[in-house]
Amino acid sequence: MGRLSSGGGVQLVDPKQINTQMVKVHALVRTKFGIETDDLDVAMRKIGRRLPRSAHRHAAQLVEFQTKSAHPKLRLNVDPVAFAKSYRGLMHALQSYDPSVKRMDLLLGTLASVAFNLIVVFALFVIVLKWRGFL
Repeated sequence: MGRLSSGGGVQLVDPKQINTQMVKVHALVRTKFGIETDDLDVAMRKIGRRLPRSAHRHAAQLVEFQTKSAHPKLRLNVDPVAFAKSYRGLMHALQSYDPSVKRMDLLLGTLASVAFNLIVVFALFVIVLKWRGFL
């Protein structure tokens, strides 16, 4: 059930177009996350929680659209508007992810945790010294 265009004909998605856009997605996954796989499902599992749930849904839809577009009869069921929406959503999520910011957040969180623990240990040390009568 393809979408009808304004001219009355059925609007089909070209499998070559889907494959070129999927190559762009894989290239972006490689540059942002360093994942060397051509399977988007595997890549999204490795990415895990670093991307939002909506990006994972878009990726699943893209994989489904890609498999359907390879089959001549199932190609009619690929909605070009839904494909474009899923592609834009996943590309936006991938482009907005900044690994250097995530690394800096992790580093600052670790340093804050260590600093807090040192303050607590120092406070306990002072309390023990006061309790023992050395202060």
